Amino acid sequence: MADQIAPKIHFPKRWGKLLMPGIGIKRWFIVFVLGLFALSLALALLLSLGIPSIADLFALGAVWLLLLSALFGAAGGLALYVGLVRLSQLILTPLLRGRREHFIDLMTHHAQRANGLRLVALGGGSGLPAVLRAFKEQTNNITAIVTVADDGGSTGILREEFGVLAPGDLRQNIAALADDESLMTQLFQYRFTNGGLQGHSFGNLFLTALADITGSMDRAVIEASKVLAIRGRVLPATVQDVQLGAEVRTAERQLKRVIGESQIPKAGGTIERVFLLPERARAYPDSIRAILNAELIVIGPGSLFTSILPTLLVDGIVEAVRASKGLVVYVCNIATQKGETEGFGVADHVLALERHIGKGVFEVILANNAYPERNAGANTHYVAPLPPDHALRRRYQVVEADLIDPQRPWRHSSEKLGRAIQGLLADSKLRAEAARQA
Repeated sequence: MADQIAPKIHFPKRWGKLLMPGIGIKRWFIVFVLGLFALSLALALLLSLGIPSIADLFALGAVWLLLLSALFGAAGGLALYVGLVRLSQLILTPLLRGRREHFIDLMTHHAQRANGLRLVALGGGSGLPAVLRAFKEQTNNITAIVTVADDGGSTGILREEFGVLAPGDLRQNIAALADDESLMTQLFQYRFTNGGLQGHSFGNLFLTALADITGSMDRAVIEASKVLAIRGRVLPATVQDVQLGAEVRTAERQLKRVIGESQIPKAGGTIERVFLLPERARAYPDSIRAILNAELIVIGPGSLFTSILPTLLVDGIVEAVRASKGLVVYVCNIATQKGETEGFGVADHVLALERHIGKGVFEVILANNAYPERNAGANTHYVAPLPPDHALRRRYQVVEADLIDPQRPWRHSSEKLGRAIQGLLADSKLRAEAARQA
């Protein structure tokens, strides 16, 4: 019988690159191994003594053995530490190039954020990123669920020409979860001001190209999120091609039907109802799972009729919010929006939500109570506060606080918003604990 040939063990060629001159891996690995050997030798010497007291040690004349083991232990510990640190730097430096934090700080912060709050933020537009920025330093477990009904500007052109889901709101929220000072984030938000690409955002074009390469916008968002190394996830409310429609009451008291998110603010009347086409657009499954698993759900801020409601009207979203055990907070807008909520107060915003999605979807209303004139400008009209005796105060917990961004007082400050929501969450946990003990 022919001798059996032993199978060859194939060592990956790329591992051999680590042994190339100049890499530095070999020398520090040898230092690390020598340190480990010296420590092991010191431990062996100590164990060989087997002597319970210093007096016995002197009696046997074995002090030199103790000193030798101490010397080996000190030298081994130092070599082990230096070798480990230098090996870690060699391995991690290429991965962390451009990071401002030390790699140890990065590791600890990442571990803390990995075990952080499970937060879901619902909406879209320029309002929702304020919530994401408020929490992205505290937790990686953030999920932004955004509308894909936008059809204006760059987004509308790309939807019409390429048949993709609306990328605009997805892009804004991806950027909000990325490093604000990163060049890639700035590039993602860059908008062309002239030429054939005038008006287009680079991020919108990037997502559209990725959708073509990967076969779907939801996959494109995942890949773009990897490129920007975002903290959390951005998900579409639905992956169906949806349009937003509205019934608008004109100045002549006639009811006009308007189709297209960008056309609704231009209709020139009072919005009575918004709806999706198709009306039973199915929710994205990952979005439903995120809501059901959330500890905190934040609705808004954002355009009431063209960002928040288009997200909530997707079939299955509101049902999941009702079924979730997390705290649900509605963040009311600071200023009214021309063509949508002119003359609205906090009560008008909440009542409009109730007409569309029913009562009791959220537990807390968080509203602004600061109305500065500085930097506001003539076009800023603040949302009127909820009257003290309004019936909504009996249906919901109403919390009012200064949420203003001093530089742009029509928008929320991420820091103030984060503190207010954290306070609500802490208060909710205290009440839950008190109820369990009662």
